[in-house]
Amino acid sequence: MVNPLDSLSEEMDELVEGFASTAVRGDLTVGLTQYTFWMFVAIAILLVVVFVFKKKQAQNGLAPKGRFVNGMEFLVEYCRDDLCKGLLGDTWRKHFPFIASVFFFILFNNIVGVIPGCKPGTGCIGTTAALALVSFVYFIVVGMKSKGVIGYIKSLAPAGVSFPMNALVWVIELFSTFLRLVTLAVRLFCNLFAGHVVMGTFAVLASLFVIPLLQGFSVQALGQAGASVFWIAILLVIYAVELLVAAIQAYVFTLLSAVYIQLAESEEH
Repeated sequence: MVNPLDSLSEEMDELVEGFASTAVRGDLTVGLTQYTFWMFVAIAILLVVVFVFKKKQAQNGLAPKGRFVNGMEFLVEYCRDDLCKGLLGDTWRKHFPFIASVFFFILFNNIVGVIPGCKPGTGCIGTTAALALVSFVYFIVVGMKSKGVIGYIKSLAPAGVSFPMNALVWVIELFSTFLRLVTLAVRLFCNLFAGHVVMGTFAVLASLFVIPLLQGFSVQALGQAGASVFWIAILLVIYAVELLVAAIQAYVFTLLSAVYIQLAESEEH
């Protein structure tokens, strides 16, 4: 009987190719890819959740009732208290809409991507790059509004450092500032991509060990099918971990965005 692992390489190549962007409508230049489609689905789900939450919140009054309302209030308050108040201080109110929007957008896209058969809108480098660019432009504009254009540019070099060391530090800080754009985009994309490849790998392994039994019953095929239980058990564990990663990556991206805003507004850079 053929060893199920003999076809693993081909299956893995097909799995990885499945993560490439393909046009559902139009083409990759002007069209709708599978990642864009699921991103719109995630946005629609998010809007429905927010609408239902606000409606139930209005019905319940000051006292939240039900797991759904309490769960949503926990997320909103966590975003407000930990990501805004805890980092941004007195200016948290004007940044809260942006911080909350980024957090919930990434969170819902990540969670939708974990659902079997779906793709995460944030699983495409184009989406994560766009998110990083929005965050980058936002904290740059905040810094320029807070200190003025020239003041913000000068703030990249620490005060009290003499020339030419301050010029060298300024160049390093300028490079570091633009590097944030890359790290924000790549970190989110790579974590999601790697997680889905790992999940797909164990799903492929589970299916490969079951296929011989479907092709014909034998003791050996039955034994191989039994081995697939092991791969499925690992897959379930990884699936639970990916749910946690979906929340953590939304938190990390939003946290870094809030930190960059705080640095842009601070008197000392």
